[in-house]
Amino acid sequence: MDKRINTSLVVNRRNALRIGVTVAVGAVVLPSPFLSAAEPVDKPLPALELTNPAAKALGYVEDATKVDAAKFKQYKVGNICDNCKLIQGKVGQARRPCQLFPGKSVAAKGWCSGWVKMA
Repeated sequence: MDKRINTSLVVNRRNALRIGVTVAVGAVVLPSPFLSAAEPVDKPLPALELTNPAAKALGYVEDATKVDAAKFKQYKVGNICDNCKLIQGKVGQARRPCQLFPGKSVAAKGWCSGWVKMA
């Protein structure tokens, strides 16, 4: 019985350090496959089209002063996307993402029948 150790498979401290440094340098130097320099992380979303079926169904308008109050009885003056619980993004932006319309942005001064009072 031969009790020799195959040293090519042994990971000692020196090899572990080399592997760790190689991985760390590779993570810093090599570009990530998930990020592209041409595509910013905070890329603005496209505007919600008024012809979008979901927008039509919810009576979405870009300007809340133009809501058909006869058709949408729940509308109250002052209810706008900017003060709705479902809007996301940074306060003060003219267009922001909305949970009702994934992948689209809505006008902060707009309105739809999905409006929910902000708590």
